[in-house]
Amino acid sequence: MIDDSVIRHVEQGAGIAPLHNRPALAAIREAQAALPAVPHVAVSDSWFHAGLADEARRYAVPWPEIVRRGFHGLAVESVVEQISAPRLVVCHLGGGCSVTAVRDGRSLDTTMGLTPLEGVPMVTRSGSLDPGALLYLLRSGRTVDELDHALNEESGLTALGGLDEPSVVAYFAYHVAKAVAAMAAVLGGVDVIAFSGGIGENRADVREAVAERVGFLGAHVHVVPAREELVIARHVRRLLRA
Repeated sequence: MIDDSVIRHVEQGAGIAPLHNRPALAAIREAQAALPAVPHVAVSDSWFHAGLADEARRYAVPWPEIVRRGFHGLAVESVVEQISAPRLVVCHLGGGCSVTAVRDGRSLDTTMGLTPLEGVPMVTRSGSLDPGALLYLLRSGRTVDELDHALNEESGLTALGGLDEPSVVAYFAYHVAKAVAAMAAVLGGVDVIAFSGGIGENRADVREAVAERVGFLGAHVHVVPAREELVIARHVRRLLRA
């Protein structure tokens, strides 16, 4: 249930997920102003990954607060509800992109990390990048705000020329396929690879390019529309009935 404590957590999270939390805060405030007598509920997009084992959750750094949170949990959960497979890899590819290993309905690992920047290249987000490159850019005179803007809004497929270029499709498929193969190692094999999200559901060329690269896994490939709104509605209904 949204209260002042939840608002503070969402505000703090804006430093981790600025493209998500800032619009979410604005929407919460507008909804509270318009419907002050109605209970308001926030549903976490990272909760589905809350049970990651330490080997997947921790980074090899001396700051214990820097851990893998994961995102797209609502989308992945909605795919899990529609696909029956003991070893499932969900490729949620849209404006943001992530690849998640799911065993028996539980997230074991996912490509997004402390922030939604980690993982495969996305539409405007860089995906994984050598941290030494960021230190180099900072020492070269770039500011933190410049890096924040560039990595979140000017990188990824946009920086490469857009997904209509065949070379960019091949690049994107290469990195998604690498992530799928990594998740196969986590799961000990894959029964189903599910594609969701705007790119995953609508770009057959991307799906085919990824599937061709990971054909050796012998997995079935499905297109599964992400229905985050149904997952959110179920969680809200459960909370309000409690």
